[in-house]
Amino acid sequence: MSNADVNIKHPLELDKPRFSIKKPEIRYDKQGDLTDDARVQTALKHFVRDFGAVAATYMESCIHCGMCADACHFYEATKDPKYTPIWKLEPFKQAYKREASPFAFFYRALNLKRKVTVEELEEWQELIYDSCTMCGRCTLICPMAIDISSLVGMARHGMFQAGLVPHELWAVAERAEREGSPLGANADVFKDRCEWLADDHEVTIPVDKEKADVLVSMSSIEIMKFPESIVATAKVLNHMGLNWTFRTDGYEATNFGMLSGNSQWQKDMSMKLINAAIACGAQLLILPECGHAYGAMRWNGANIYGKPLPFKVRHISEFLAGNIQNGKIKVKKIDKSLTFHDPCQVSRRGGATQAPRDVLAGLGVELREMEDTKGMNWCCGGGGGVVTIHRADAIRYQAFQIKMKQVDNTGAEILATSCSNCRQTFDDCQAHFHWDKTMQSLLELVADNLVEE
Repeated sequence: MSNADVNIKHPLELDKPRFSIKKPEIRYDKQGDLTDDARVQTALKHFVRDFGAVAATYMESCIHCGMCADACHFYEATKDPKYTPIWKLEPFKQAYKREASPFAFFYRALNLKRKVTVEELEEWQELIYDSCTMCGRCTLICPMAIDISSLVGMARHGMFQAGLVPHELWAVAERAEREGSPLGANADVFKDRCEWLADDHEVTIPVDKEKADVLVSMSSIEIMKFPESIVATAKVLNHMGLNWTFRTDGYEATNFGMLSGNSQWQKDMSMKLINAAIACGAQLLILPECGHAYGAMRWNGANIYGKPLPFKVRHISEFLAGNIQNGKIKVKKIDKSLTFHDPCQVSRRGGATQAPRDVLAGLGVELREMEDTKGMNWCCGGGGGVVTIHRADAIRYQAFQIKMKQVDNTGAEILATSCSNCRQTFDDCQAHFHWDKTMQSLLELVADNLVEE
């Protein structure tokens, strides 16, 4: 079935299969009891506080060319100028001009930049959270090399401190801080799940080994929705004969502290993994099929730890690629065509673009690249916490139609990715549009095609 054959209705006319948190009867898009004035001051103060010379240069460099608009899937789907990526930072740009720019005194004295209001921040909440996955496509296309995605992350820090986070995203972040998992997969749940998966699939899944060379982490989506990923991980590492383990004191790789904008929660979540790896003497920490988990630990972990990490950090696709190439993982050939969806945070933002293609080459598939592939691949629309936000459903489904067309145009028999959050978004949109494509896991493809000696 082609994209043209799908009977696509307006997103608001369709039922909305949901992620995990039930829609509350009352929306609470404000947290805490700050006054409106205090919310504004807090948001802008924390935004400006994060500024360094590079960020200040970004704010001064925009030439208003509009190229970032054409790079954004939300703008492309709606053609609404408010979704222009750089516009999403307008209140914070005003704060910078008034408070931190070289001419801040004159801006304040002459009132050249008006004060931001709480109503404006409430309006911008949709732009900062609901319609930005921080995918980095706008950053890549910007002729002035403005890292818009990072600036949106800074804006989220301010919004969180001001208590202006979408309810569902705040709820999963708070639950992760309180229970250790955003979806309720606490340490006991995870350990029990590993035990029954080991029995059901007759595979050894070590948990809480005191000493191990390799520590493996999982994402909450994998634990709760795609538990086959746990089995696949065990099959691959056992196939290699490695000394590895999961640890209940550090297994959850997702970091909703980072996505929601709470720096302390982000640190708390990262330090659990870091401390668990150090405790068991791991030389390698393997991150799961999760895009933002990769960015949170691979590129932010050492900054959070305050010094170089005493172990290597690799995304599972990087680990698979290296060991398929050196012959430590032996796989059978798959005689089918396949197209690969590049997770934004792993490929475009993280740089691990070639690794999954090396895995697919080892599997012998006929790789059919999408148009605008690799670093320029279109986002699925669910990253950055967007898939958790109910009011974002309509625009998220609109944006996903770009992805559907990309996939359908390849005519590939198999669709795969290396991010469980992308996989969740594809499953949700497949049900929504009654689409005939099902997303598969790169890791599970490898595990299902191991050559046993």
